[in-house]
Amino acid sequence: MDLERELEQLRNSLLQAERIQTELDRRVYYMKTLYDVSKDIFGSVEYETILKNFLLMTMGNFGVAEGFILTVDVPSREINGFVSIGFQADDISLLRTGGSEILFSDDLVKSMQNEADLKTCGLLPSAMLCAFSFNVDTDCTGIMGMGAKLIGEPYNTDDEELLDTLVNNLVVALKNARSFEEIKGLNLDLQEKNIQLETALNQLQASMRKVEILESIKENLSKFVPITVSRMIEKSPTNAIPESKKQDLSVLFLDIEGYTKLCEKFGSSETSEIIEKHFSAFMDAIYANNGDVNETAGDGLMVLFLDEDKKTNALEAARTALMIRKETVRIYEQCDSLCYRPLDINMGINSGEALVGATKFETYSGSRWTYTARGNLTNVAARIGAQATRGGIYLSKSTAERVKGHFSPKSKGKFKLKNVSEEIEIYEL
Repeated sequence: MDLERELEQLRNSLLQAERIQTELDRRVYYMKTLYDVSKDIFGSVEYETILKNFLLMTMGNFGVAEGFILTVDVPSREINGFVSIGFQADDISLLRTGGSEILFSDDLVKSMQNEADLKTCGLLPSAMLCAFSFNVDTDCTGIMGMGAKLIGEPYNTDDEELLDTLVNNLVVALKNARSFEEIKGLNLDLQEKNIQLETALNQLQASMRKVEILESIKENLSKFVPITVSRMIEKSPTNAIPESKKQDLSVLFLDIEGYTKLCEKFGSSETSEIIEKHFSAFMDAIYANNGDVNETAGDGLMVLFLDEDKKTNALEAARTALMIRKETVRIYEQCDSLCYRPLDINMGINSGEALVGATKFETYSGSRWTYTARGNLTNVAARIGAQATRGGIYLSKSTAERVKGHFSPKSKGKFKLKNVSEEIEIYEL
């Protein structure tokens, strides 16, 4: 009795050991299969290569002759990956259309468990006995299917467990591949952006060079163009220069007394240096009071003061004249070797209405524009200046009336001026 019991226990122990060994063998097989498949699919970052290697290894381990994997882009519903082995052309077309339809039908995806389900579905070739759906990410889903085992055995729960583990590894590999493709795409975009940026930078540099050239041209031309004209062009570069119109202004004429004698005494080179030194200082005084040098001659200037306020343009002209007188003395004191006495800068100012603006002259060689003030006002201003001597600043009555609240001009009496019909009362500042 004891012997029989011991034999029974021994048989049970042997059966248990056999079951344990079988389970160990199965697990070793699964681990080896998982290792082999993972080695192949994780050795590449190319999407199609991963699908192909995975299908080959899985079919080889399960011993089947037909298999396929299909993945689709969820937002566009377009196939973005497909590999198949062992199918004819007609079956391949059915795999693509049927596989896509299954993936976008929740009911069908959930029912794809066994051979009976697949046959009932009727969307895949009849050779398909096993199918698994999977999600790579929210934008990509897929399905894998295999035919019958060559040894004739059906798929069991162990096979399903192994396939589930293998497919999970496939998903990880496909995620890596998609991430790699995304990074590669971003790198290409970055390279394109860099090219665009480099092109834009080159264009900007070229534009800046053009601006520098234009600024240089502007700077050089501004030496020959009245400030008023420069401002008009800057304000509206594409518009035509406005025509002349009547405008209130004050006109200052400036003349160096004894210019001819100065040239005879010092020669043209030294005289030019003297005039340049004085006129440079005069320009500062003119611009400080919003004056616009309209015309220059060897020994004289015509300056316009165009402020819309009558008193303001007259005051600016008067202040300019006084500053010029002061600058003349300063230059003499600093450079007393140039002249035996300060230069006499005679000036005449007249205020009132004149025709101000651009005038066009048509010639055979082309058009020429001038910007100036024309009319009796400017003629009288020039004649008044011609009456001044020894650095005098002479004003017309209209100018004197405008500035008398700030200065005390004294009447010099009435004068008969050249080409002026009536006598003009002149004041000295």
